[in-house]
Amino acid sequence: MRHSARQPMKGSPRTASLYVLLAAVWLLVAGWQVEEHLRIREAARADLRNRAHEVADTLSAVMRALRFRDAVLQDRLQPVLNELVNEGTNAAQSSELLSIALLNTAGDPVVAAGAPMDFKQIVLSQKNELWRDHSVTFVNPVEGAQVTHEGVTNNVIVLPSFRHFTNRDVRYDRREGGRHDGARPGGSARTNENFGPGGAGELAPANGQPPRPEGPERRLRSRRPPWLRWMNEEDYQALVKKGEVHGLVITMSTVNYEAVCISDTWLRRLIVLFAGISAAGAALAWRNLSKTSELQIRLVRASELNSHLKEMNLAAAGLAHETRNPLNIIRGMAQMISKEPDAPHDVRERSGAIVDETDKVTAQLNEFINYSRPREVRRGRVALNSAVNEVVRTLGHDIEEKKARIETGGEVIAIEADEQLARQVLFNLLMNALQAVGQGGQVWIQTRKTGAAEGMLEIRDDGPGVAAENRSEIFKPYFTTHLKGTGLGLAVVQQIVHAHGWEIECLANEPRGAIFRIRHLKVVA
Repeated sequence: MRHSARQPMKGSPRTASLYVLLAAVWLLVAGWQVEEHLRIREAARADLRNRAHEVADTLSAVMRALRFRDAVLQDRLQPVLNELVNEGTNAAQSSELLSIALLNTAGDPVVAAGAPMDFKQIVLSQKNELWRDHSVTFVNPVEGAQVTHEGVTNNVIVLPSFRHFTNRDVRYDRREGGRHDGARPGGSARTNENFGPGGAGELAPANGQPPRPEGPERRLRSRRPPWLRWMNEEDYQALVKKGEVHGLVITMSTVNYEAVCISDTWLRRLIVLFAGISAAGAALAWRNLSKTSELQIRLVRASELNSHLKEMNLAAAGLAHETRNPLNIIRGMAQMISKEPDAPHDVRERSGAIVDETDKVTAQLNEFINYSRPREVRRGRVALNSAVNEVVRTLGHDIEEKKARIETGGEVIAIEADEQLARQVLFNLLMNALQAVGQGGQVWIQTRKTGAAEGMLEIRDDGPGVAAENRSEIFKPYFTTHLKGTGLGLAVVQQIVHAHGWEIECLANEPRGAIFRIRHLKVVA
């Protein structure tokens, strides 16, 4: 006798859709946090840029205030740069100002303060921002002497003060038209401390006749600072080119910026982690709810089936009462005829056949009554392994007749069940396996835990197995593939399994045979 077990309940499309939705929500939250982190990082960079612009604006205003005839003295500008660097850590600054420098067209520093910088590399990089480890350098465009983000209309020249010069550094044209380098007429070299009474930068007259250019050249030289008014035009232009400002370089510390980025990174990670935990919790809650719903459905189905069986049991009891008596009478009369001394041999054979068929009908009637009986489960503690061994001993004659081998194993567990009904399930399943195997076949019985409070029972055999197309029909009453089967043995098993809230399934046993597996057994200590 073979019955196909009901397939196990799998995840419904609704459950799969919920899992996909939760995963999509988590990914959306993760993407949102990545975008927010990038926004915070860019805001912190913009704050550094704004601080650099403030420094540039301050320096531009100072240079405009100190400018005289498009020139700024280095000894007046240097203290301003030093003060800006020293005040880079005050409360108004979000990051420390490490260094600041004004560059000429060649990329050389005209005036600088703070930590040393590789100005050549900065200029050759052709980038407005150079982000390095723990520092960032902002490079203003070099065209047009743009020393701030707003720019300056005129070029600014940073010149050394007259204290840095001697008359050895001043080249002038003598009235006679000859060029004299490093010496006054008369052959004595004088420093700027010997400048004449005509004011700062007026060279003392030689022999009472100082060289003075006249005409347009004199007007051009009047635009120069007084102490450079008599410098040769070629040398003066070289000095202007060297001191003309064409760019501003500011280096600021990124320690605070990095701290903000690291802090925000950990915050975003925590948010993503908690979002993942929430999604996993929601999925677990839904799974538990689904399992609870399935269990309730099984219990309702078992209750409905039990009510239906109660009604059938009343009809079966009446049928048994009305049918057994005629069958017993027929059986008794057939036995009497077969025992008549003068009865022919063929009459005795036919009387024996009547008795055999009557016994078959009586057996089927008894199985039907057993199938229609309501399953009232009286739960208690059942030692499953002991019950298996007792059923094996009960079927010892059938096992010896088939010369079959029975192997039991697995974990020793105790379950909550009706002991009598549990033994009937084991008896029917083991008898079903013995009927399926051939001479010298083998049957395996395994018990094991599948969770903290759940267990499983498996009965395997190496018989022909159950065809895939028959597994959906196997639990219907009177469905059988065995010649001597009644088709009710495994139907009774299914009734008992459902009454306990368990599940049974029939699977293929590779390479041959069948597996009957009962799941959701409630394990007790």
